[in-house]
Parts: sequence; C-alpha cells; structure tokens
Amino acid sequence: QVQLVESGGGLVQPGGSLRLSCVASGSIFSLYAMSWYRQAPGKQRELVASISGGGGGGRTNYADSVKGRFNISRDNTKNTVFLQMNSLTPEDTAVYYCSALYLSRYWGQGTQVTVSS
Repeated sequence: QVQLVESGGGLVQPGGSLRLSCVASGSIFSLYAMSWYRQAPGKQRELVASISGGGGGGRTNYADSVKGRFNISRDNTKNTVFLQMNSLTPEDTAVYYCSALYLSRYWGQGTQVTVSS
C-alpha cells in the first residue's frame, strides 16, 4: 500500500504560480511512475503530467493544455514529486490529485487549486 499526501494548493490570481508537492510512503519510491491529475467541477478527472520511474529515465509527459506552463519533477531522496504551475488561468481551477503507479495505482486525497481574481 502506497500513501500519498499532497500539499501546496490554494487561491491564486490569474497569471500567478503555485507549486504542488506530493510525498509518498515506501522505500521504493524511485520505481513508482508518478502523475498529477485534476478534476474540475462537473468534469472527468484528467491527466495533467506524468514522470516515469525505475529505468524510465524520468521521462515526462504533459497534457496539451499545460505544456510550456507546468513542470513535473521528482526528488527520489525525499520521496516527493512536484508540479510547478505557472501562468495559471481560471481554467486550471480544479482539485489536483497525485497518483503513483507500481503494480497498482494509488491516489492521494487531492488539493484544491483555485485561480481567480
């Protein structure tokens, strides 16, 4: 069982930035493929960004809507994955979920991001 705890959400003005963090339990974090998803009210959960684990070389993948604005990274020494979000727009408002994939998929509890003036 992998436990994930997200932090860093909040209220930000359009054009602003936020950095989300997700700390994972377990001693083999480096093997986990990590992702950030988001779910806006009335919409399906969607993949925002992912980063490979194990021998994947830290390959990253982004949704078209966030390319060039968001950056996913990981620190395996701290069992942590980050999502740096820049140039935020109201359309980025959602609950953001951290997810780990290793044999099974695990989810965090989510953190609210609200972009509003």
